Amino acid sequence: MDESAAEIASLSFEDALRALEDVVRKLEGGDVPLDDSIALYERGEQLRKHCQARLDAAQARIEKIVQKADGTAARTAPFDSPGD
Repeated sequence: MDESAAEIASLSFEDALRALEDVVRKLEGGDVPLDDSIALYERGEQLRKHCQARLDAAQARIEKIVQKADGTAARTAPFDSPGD
């Protein structure tokens, strides 16, 4: 794992999302030289994958919580449902 990938892997979801938003802002600004844009794009892709992996893990944990003991779904609920 290279230094950049190790650094990204250590980020929380929120920190990775902020870093990804920063990359997008810089790329959309259009003031970054081509080589730097390519490097930023690659970092953005690593950050996106990290965020997606964290979201997938959170979804799996939530699905496990709402299963019955026999493994069947007890119920389904949106992630943002209040106080169920």
